[in-house]
Amino acid sequence: MESRATLKAVRLSPRKARLVAANVVGMDVSKALDILRFTPQKAAGVIRSVMYSALSNSTSNTSIDPDTLVVRRIIVNEGPSWKRFLPRAQGRASSIRKRTSHITVILAED
Repeated sequence: MESRATLKAVRLSPRKARLVAANVVGMDVSKALDILRFTPQKAAGVIRSVMYSALSNSTSNTSIDPDTLVVRRIIVNEGPSWKRFLPRAQGRASSIRKRTSHITVILAED
């Protein structure tokens, strides 16, 4: 059995989120939450909250024992980008893309 949780359009670059997510894939949930708690990046707090949601889904929907859960996968996809412009010299403008992410955490029994 597995449980999952998804957070969409979070204001976080997918590339930066994937670097943090790669650190905890394959670990026990309690150990992964501890590692994310002490990781200084913004992505760690966001992934941690999604992991708590997946943990809550597993206990309420399927009554899986939370001590046997392992982080099976963390999928970070690209969400919609916000388009902004920065004024430059001689009346020009350069574009800025503020990226967003869709984060899915999948927990499974060991």
